[in-house]
Amino acid sequence: MTPAARVQAAIGLLDQIITAARAKGAPADRILADWFRISRFAGSKDRRAIRELVYAAIRACGPIPQSGRAAMLTLAEADPALLQQFDGSGYGPPLVEEGEVAAERGIAPAWLAARLAASDIAGAEAEALLARAPLDIRINALKADRASLELPEQGELLPTAQGLRLPFGTQVEQWPEYREGLIEVQDCGSQLACEAVMAQPGETVIDLCAGAGGKTLALAAAMRGEGTLIAADVDRGRLSRLGPRAERAGALVSQTVLLNPGREVEMLSDWHGKADVVLIDAPCSGTGTWRRNPEARWRLDESSLARLVTLQRQILGVASGLVRPGGRLIYVTCSLLDEEGAGQIENFLGTHGEWNADPLSLSLGASRGPGIRLTPHQDGTDGFFIARLGKRC
Repeated sequence: MTPAARVQAAIGLLDQIITAARAKGAPADRILADWFRISRFAGSKDRRAIRELVYAAIRACGPIPQSGRAAMLTLAEADPALLQQFDGSGYGPPLVEEGEVAAERGIAPAWLAARLAASDIAGAEAEALLARAPLDIRINALKADRASLELPEQGELLPTAQGLRLPFGTQVEQWPEYREGLIEVQDCGSQLACEAVMAQPGETVIDLCAGAGGKTLALAAAMRGEGTLIAADVDRGRLSRLGPRAERAGALVSQTVLLNPGREVEMLSDWHGKADVVLIDAPCSGTGTWRRNPEARWRLDESSLARLVTLQRQILGVASGLVRPGGRLIYVTCSLLDEEGAGQIENFLGTHGEWNADPLSLSLGASRGPGIRLTPHQDGTDGFFIARLGKRC
């Protein structure tokens, strides 16, 4: 493909991504994968270049663009070589017309940028949300140890017990160590959230929003196969992926529970008041994950955020009933909005007198209300809020 043809292909893909974002349809990575699968004429270098163009354009535009062409013109404003590809050739984009308007730059749509600023995420803190994320892995302590495991690439030590950082794009899925369950891909912030749980062998631990089980596997490693580990979620597809992952990792997950929304208390009644610890990896806006999923900021609106805040409050209510007196609850959200983090926990503590915030000491992060916040700018991790609560005896 010529450089101009790559630009035109990226514009077409951006048009699909924009339409899907408005309709809450397929995510960008799936749209790209589908296009690459059917577009056999695009070689590996073409695919890499097109992917780079698409994601660079997504990162450059704050509000959702009018079109893929407008998004690409935003990139071209700062790149004369890219602007030259709008040459009107057979496979390239048409010439730029006089007065043609590029998409608006920014961190996010105006309402969302204002919410972030109110949570002290502005300037360099906000800009870091759209930088490229490195690749972090966790050595599976059930099978190996960071101090002795030899990998194809050495990696940078992370301030977690078993974490390493590798360059962006490292193909760890092709390593035998990955296939054999010796390593798992997991952001440093997510690893720290698991360490905040302080899961111990012999405890009863419930991962209430387990998803595909990334944090569940880290908890299983901490528990060393001793105790009871329950993984629960409302998403059948994601939860179904936990079984094969646990088998590969040699991790003991005592039971998985597919929850029906609205019936969580009933379906978890066997563990009511019995859990030593409950982890809530709460559904959230995902503002802390934009480095990996920049189009997410185009999919969020104020009504969706309000629904998420309400859902988080409900999940906290379910979780609090599962914890025994003297037990603990860990609330984690990959959002940097206070209404999903510090504000949510402050409201919970204000209405649940039997709970108090326990001090957290993590190797990264800064205090934020009753918990700790991690940010890409300050800590080099995805954005997280983490709080540990104790239930009085």
